[in-house]
Amino acid sequence: MIRFIRNLLRLLTIVRTLGRHGALATDEIRDVAPGIAWVLRLLNNRNATGRPGQRLAHALQELGPSFIKLGQALSTRADLVGDEIAADLAELRDRLPPFPGTKARAIIESELERPIGQLFTAFDDHAVAAASIAQVHFAETPDGRQVAVKVLRPNIEVAFRRDIDLMYWLADLALRIQPRLKRLKPREVVDTFADTVSLEMDLRMEASAASELAENFRDDPTFNVPAIDWDRTNRRVLTLSRVQGVQVDRVADIRAAGIDPDAVLQKAADSFFNQVFRDGFFHADLHPGNMFVDANGDLVAVDFGIMGRLDRQTRMYLADMLIGFLNRDYRLVAKVHFDAGFVPANQDMNRFMQACRAIGEPVHNKPLHEISVGRLLAQLFAVTEQFEMETQPQLLLLQKSMLTAEGVGRALNPEINMWELARPLIEQWMIENRGPDARLAETTAALTKVMVRLPDLLADAERTVGMVANGGLPIHPASIDEVVKRQQVRTEAQLRPIWAVILLLAAAMVVLAVR
Repeated sequence: MIRFIRNLLRLLTIVRTLGRHGALATDEIRDVAPGIAWVLRLLNNRNATGRPGQRLAHALQELGPSFIKLGQALSTRADLVGDEIAADLAELRDRLPPFPGTKARAIIESELERPIGQLFTAFDDHAVAAASIAQVHFAETPDGRQVAVKVLRPNIEVAFRRDIDLMYWLADLALRIQPRLKRLKPREVVDTFADTVSLEMDLRMEASAASELAENFRDDPTFNVPAIDWDRTNRRVLTLSRVQGVQVDRVADIRAAGIDPDAVLQKAADSFFNQVFRDGFFHADLHPGNMFVDANGDLVAVDFGIMGRLDRQTRMYLADMLIGFLNRDYRLVAKVHFDAGFVPANQDMNRFMQACRAIGEPVHNKPLHEISVGRLLAQLFAVTEQFEMETQPQLLLLQKSMLTAEGVGRALNPEINMWELARPLIEQWMIENRGPDARLAETTAALTKVMVRLPDLLADAERTVGMVANGGLPIHPASIDEVVKRQQVRTEAQLRPIWAVILLLAAAMVVLAVR
């Protein structure tokens, strides 16, 4: 009951704030709950100016840190809020007034268990950046290193915990009111949001992500990550080397430094492709404020609180899907969706193929520099409701990251498509991962795994037979016959590919002998 009252009061505050900004979605819920829609229309400010997405962004900004983060998460869900609102929410910047430097000092001393004078010979109380979860101060270490110190806001965990509990309550309420919303996985969306926020509120996790990203690019000087000062890092404090450079979208300043913006764009395209496809681990918030160009014209990334991961299978799906669109092979696009299980098997593949064609064909009529892979993915995800395609949070995060990367590319040179710059890397990756040699290696690895498991399968069968023979497993004789038959079929199925491998190896040996 206490939780119900607390969440209800908080909900009323949210409704009042949204109404004041004219951001209550009355039309969207009219068919689901007409009575509620009528009340909300009375509360909605009809004189509010701006597009719906802009009004919503202003309301979320006023509601505080949790809702700013929620707005940024919703900017990846065009399937829920529509393309225009998603685009407006993507512009929602995570900026809040800073908290006093004296509090930052106290948090640092408490976390690192040392006086600030021992940790730093200089510490600037004025925050150079302040966001919903943390703010950043410049400092200098006793050994003369210039560093940036990120400090969590006081009591931020309590505020987020309260609002996330409200989001779960609303997700459950929405499912009770309208069960068909289950396809959109509202609880799972809140899960993803809660997990992301939880990671952001442990700055050791951000340090770990930065370390992993740096390791992935250790042999690539064109993309750099600030060094972590682990001795001055803990759950609420992160210390890393200070970045010297120009914000990546300040083209005039980049040119003034004698650096070619097109060369920077090439490095940005290569680094993003390598993060997504080569490593499956990517910076998911590379807006211009988080990427700088140093004096050598190389890129330096900051703020590693939001990272994305893609397993190899998902990367293969993406590659095949993009190849299908580029080659206008919409049957391939449809097939990879069904093979991956993203679209249920009970759906009509031909109709889905037709929907994919409707998305892909307009792209081929545009100049190359106007083609947006991120927007193409957004349109593809927009057909999810029609074909009951389940939400894939990792792909939505990637799609948002692609749009952000494309925005950086357009700022550097609007006449160049960054994905075309990455074409050599894309082609090489496809040869290495989707070519005949790669597919043969995959098949061999799968068969090797079966061979490794075979002794265990035979041992299990032997133990089962022994237990039955010794009376230790009372089973009806008919059941025993059925178990034996199934085991026999399973064993034969396991042995067939093994014999195929043996024959293949024998043939290879014959060929080598002949040569």
